Amino acid sequence: MTKLDLIKKIVSDTGLDRSEVSMVVESFMFEIKEAVSNKESIFLRGFGTFSAKKKAAKMGRNITKNTAILIPEHFGPVFKASKLFVNKVKK
Repeated sequence: MTKLDLIKKIVSDTGLDRSEVSMVVESFMFEIKEAVSNKESIFLRGFGTFSAKKKAAKMGRNITKNTAILIPEHFGPVFKASKLFVNKVKK
């Protein structure tokens, strides 16, 4: 399912205007990206938590030049699904 499919589904379920739904979905995604990039967590009860996790420095390999490179520590986005979400997917 793409973002456009999601918007169409919400429009058909709610009867709201497509432009309004599109604006809400875009705003929702923007706010999540902003919060996680500022190292804040977003907790949605019954759905899950969006957060940033610190990744340790590690050695990687450039396969085209066959050389080792150091990948510095950095933050990456993480999503942890709630138990309700996980149980729904398992069924």
